[in-house]
Amino acid sequence: MSEKKRDYQYLSATHSLCSICGNVVPAKVIRRGTAIYLLKNCLNHGMHEEILEDDADFYLRQKEYDIPGDETIHQTETVQGCPYDCGLCPDHEQHTCIALLEITQSCDLCCPNCYANSGAGDFIPLERVNRILDAFLEAESGRAEILQVSGGEPTLHPEVLDIIQLALDKGIRYVMLNTNGLRIAHDFDFAQSLSRFRERFEVYLQFDGFGNETSRVLRGKDILEDKMKALENLIRVKVPVTLVTTVAMGVNDHELGEILRFGLRTSMVRGINFQPFAFFGRVGDISPNRRITRTGVLRRLEEQTDGILKMGDFVPLPCDVDRVAITMLLRDHDTYIPLTRKADIRKYLTMMDNTLQFQLQDLLSNATNEIKCNPGKCDCLSFMRDFIPLSSLAAKGLILKDREILSRDVFRITVTSFLDRYNFEMKAMKKECVHVLTPDLRRIPFSAYNLIHRRNTADAISYR
Repeated sequence: MSEKKRDYQYLSATHSLCSICGNVVPAKVIRRGTAIYLLKNCLNHGMHEEILEDDADFYLRQKEYDIPGDETIHQTETVQGCPYDCGLCPDHEQHTCIALLEITQSCDLCCPNCYANSGAGDFIPLERVNRILDAFLEAESGRAEILQVSGGEPTLHPEVLDIIQLALDKGIRYVMLNTNGLRIAHDFDFAQSLSRFRERFEVYLQFDGFGNETSRVLRGKDILEDKMKALENLIRVKVPVTLVTTVAMGVNDHELGEILRFGLRTSMVRGINFQPFAFFGRVGDISPNRRITRTGVLRRLEEQTDGILKMGDFVPLPCDVDRVAITMLLRDHDTYIPLTRKADIRKYLTMMDNTLQFQLQDLLSNATNEIKCNPGKCDCLSFMRDFIPLSSLAAKGLILKDREILSRDVFRITVTSFLDRYNFEMKAMKKECVHVLTPDLRRIPFSAYNLIHRRNTADAISYR
C-alpha cells in the first residue's frame, strides 16, 4: 500500500470553466496549505488549477453565515444549464440585490481594463428604460431594492437625470450612479442637480488610488485631479459617495490602507467597495497569474491600517457568502470602532435581509420588528449589547429611526469579488445577486453577463 499522500485536502466537487477554452468542466475545491484552489479537469486541456481564496480558514467559515436566498420570478427556462440559461432561470438561487442598468456603451475614458469594453455606443431611450424598470419591479414582486445606473459612462446620457428620477418615482428603494466622475468634476451644475435625489441616492465613484502609475495602468491616464474635484463638488452639494476601488496586484494593492484613511476623513464618503480585478472585458497587461482574491484584499487592509481593521472584523455577507465580505465602522469622536469586532453576527442572521447594500439601520429596524418585548425582559438587549456600542450611541442621541445620523456615523466597507473563467465556481455563480438588466427584459448575473452573455446580446445594445 502506498504511503504517499496527496499534497492537498479534497473539500468538495463543483463545476468551473476551463481557463483556456472557457467550457464548463468538472472541478474539485481543494485546500493546499493555507489557501483554497480549484482543480479543473478539461477533456481538451487537461488538469490545471487556479487560486480561489488566499485564506482557507475564512473560506471554510463562510458557510456558517449562509442564509436561504429569496424567491424571485424567472424570465427563462433551465435548458443548457448554468451559466448559459440566464436569466434569471429557475436554477438561480438568489434574487436581485443590485440591478445594474447600462444606459449607454459610450464613455469619455478608454480604460485598458474595462469589463464592459466601452467606447462608442447608443443611448437607451427613456421609454425603454421605463419598460426595463417595470419588468425589474415585476420580477421582484414590486419590491426592487437597488438600481445602479451604469454604462459606459452614464453621465454622458442626455436623460440621465430623468432616468434617476424615474427609478425613484417607481419606488425603487435606492439608486446609485456608477461613474468615473469626470462630468461631476467639470460640470458643477450637473453635480448640484444630483443633490435633489440625495435621500435615496448616492454616487458610486470610481477611485483606484493616488499613484500616477495606478491611474495609467487602470484608466489609461492620470485622472486623480479629476477625482478630487468630483469629490469636492459632491461634498459642496452634500451628495453621499461610495468610493469604488478596483484592486490589481502590483498596481495599487499597496494603497488600500491609504485609500481607507482618505475615505474615513472625507466628508460625504459613506463607504468603500474594494473590487479585486476580474479578468473579463479588456484586461490590459494584468496577468491572471497575479490574481488578488477577496481575502488577499482583507489581509492587505489589516497590514496597512495600523490596527483600524483586522481580518476578523470582516464577515461574509449572508446573501452572497462566496463573493462578498463586509464590515461596519462606527464613528466614535475621532476614531472608528468595527461593529463586528465584539458581535457574533451569526446569532442575528434571521434579522438580515438578502441584500448587497447592507445597512445598519435595516438591521436595527428588523431587530425591533422581530423582537417585540419590554426592555430588560428578553433577548433584544442582547442584540443591542452585542452589536452596538451603546455608550457611543447614547452620547449621540441616536435612535433607531434616525437614518441621517446612522448614515453619517457608520462607514461601510465591502470587498466584492466577481467570477471570471479562472475563478468560476458553480455554487458562487448560482448565488450571485448583482444582475444586469438587459434590453430584452432579462436579468443576468453580472459575472455570467460579462463572461458569456454580453457578446451574445451585443445586437440588442442599440436599444432600438
